[in-house]
Amino acid sequence: MTEGADAKERALADQGVLNPKPESVSDERFRDEGFFDARDLVQVKYEMVRRVRAEGATVTEAAETFGFSRPTFYQAQRALDEEGLPGLVPKRPGPKRAHKLTDEVMAFVDELRERGSGMNAQTLSQRLAERFGLSVHPRSIERALARREKKRQTSSGTP
Repeated sequence: MTEGADAKERALADQGVLNPKPESVSDERFRDEGFFDARDLVQVKYEMVRRVRAEGATVTEAAETFGFSRPTFYQAQRALDEEGLPGLVPKRPGPKRAHKLTDEVMAFVDELRERGSGMNAQTLSQRLAERFGLSVHPRSIERALARREKKRQTSSGTP
């Protein structure tokens, strides 16, 4: 974003709802400097869905007018139906937690570490592949162990 970006553009970017392609919105309501702002991704998606539902535009017309694909239209429609306006806010991609490193897997890691004190993350990763068929990057194991250690220190009151 350029230094000349206004406060609204910065706020939209901070919230993760800055439309990456505002120039692709060709709807006339978004051309005027008024209420409608092509930089506001939530507003653009909402208006795209509303145009089909309330004004009878076709999905293809609406998607093209608002700079999206038909699949994106259907995703926005489903998100709006299921979650309301917050559903139009983009989600962070990727896993939300260490989904492979379940309690069972971490118990096995603990067991291995107790038996072999010098066992590094690379070796632990290989053992997880052998035992569980999991492909876990050694750095993921290190992070999971560090998170758990930090949690233990916090709960025991040790800084």
